[in-house]
Amino acid sequence: MTKPTSLADFRFDPESGSDYIDAAFVAIEITRLLREGDSKAVAEFLESQELADVAAYLEELETPDAMTAVRLLPLHDQAEVIGYLRPSSQLTMATQMTRRELARLMSAMSHDERADLYKVLDPEVQAAILPALSQAEREDLRRLAAYDEATVGSVMTSDYATLGPEMTATQAIEALRAQAMEAETVYTAYIVDEARKLIGVVSLRDLLMARPRQRVADIMDTEPVWVRASAEQEEAARLIARYDLIALPVLDDADQLVGIVTADDAMDVAEDETTEDIHKSGLVGPFETSVAEATIAVLYKARIYWLVLLVFGNIFSGAGIAYFEDTIAAHLALMFFLPMLIASGGNAGSQAATLMVRALATGDVEFRDWGYLLLRELAVALALGLTMAFAVSFLGFWRGDASLAATVSLSMVLIVVVGSLIGMSLPFALARFNLDPATASAPLVTSIADVVGVMIYFSIATSFLSLPS
Repeated sequence: MTKPTSLADFRFDPESGSDYIDAAFVAIEITRLLREGDSKAVAEFLESQELADVAAYLEELETPDAMTAVRLLPLHDQAEVIGYLRPSSQLTMATQMTRRELARLMSAMSHDERADLYKVLDPEVQAAILPALSQAEREDLRRLAAYDEATVGSVMTSDYATLGPEMTATQAIEALRAQAMEAETVYTAYIVDEARKLIGVVSLRDLLMARPRQRVADIMDTEPVWVRASAEQEEAARLIARYDLIALPVLDDADQLVGIVTADDAMDVAEDETTEDIHKSGLVGPFETSVAEATIAVLYKARIYWLVLLVFGNIFSGAGIAYFEDTIAAHLALMFFLPMLIASGGNAGSQAATLMVRALATGDVEFRDWGYLLLRELAVALALGLTMAFAVSFLGFWRGDASLAATVSLSMVLIVVVGSLIGMSLPFALARFNLDPATASAPLVTSIADVVGVMIYFSIATSFLSLPS
């Protein structure tokens, strides 16, 4: 496929089945056209693109050009595009708008994305923008923004479709048609009583298949899956994935319906949680911005704590080596095998920890399963250790004699077994004390396995190998 040389060449590729996407190239072309005063060409191009892709182009533009480009879009499209931008980009663009312009934009945004934008604004801007919104919008914004960042309430939206239980199927479909422009989704509607308590859920499919005069109360599911607004975000994502839901109703402590979490929001939550777990698996502290935007100071702060802590933890490995220095001096060949043995224990432990952290996160295993899993891991680790010991025994004969081969082989078995059991058990121990199992990461498991491995290896060497008199 030939690379496009202008926006006019940016087209669907029948061979790959997708558009040729090069956001940086598109940004350069948009900048050139804007500088030449050809705003019409830019507007026509942007209107032909998916709004998520438009947001990617805006991220590549300088702020003045991005502002000019986004203003070429209809207001509703502007609102959706802003929702796709990174929080830092949202804040940058918001600060370039007048209060009236920002208020119009926020009024057109979906309820949850409006709340997300509001949260990243400076307090002074927040105070200035509220009077420009309608009273209903202000109350809704304050309510959504009041939830803690890690709760379901912080990711829910309050623009959902509701129906009355006495409506007929025909009336319900007409009601959904009237709410379609404002609701996040009309594929699922929620039936509430006069106190706004959830009494049922009905799908658009069920309404279409029902008899015209059949009541909603006779069609709806009276035992819907729901979640508390105060629950952790991951709970909403887990329920949506488990029950294959389009949206999940959210109730407050008084059992009133206050919002819904949609499947796309649940995907964002799952992505954020996965990113957080990956960072923790590398013992990287939390930071709000993306890696691309992070400053040197932010990255330094996120990584230095655990690195310094592990440095002091590894002192114990050095102390163990110093304790057995007579054995090492008498048999220098032992040092040849040290990196291999220690790395094997850390690798086996990291594998076990990774499996258990993921299993705990998905609910595949619980703390009560620890005893059974320990025995199973012992059997697996023993098989792994024996296989690896057989492989390294030949190196033992090559570098020394039968005694050295036996020392290395037995050390390999014990180090792999102990490392695996540490890696498997540490996530359970952390979960038991209400700590995140993801912290039982490769660096932490490896550091612990290093210390234990040194002690095992040189203790066996001291017992098996003779020392000079």
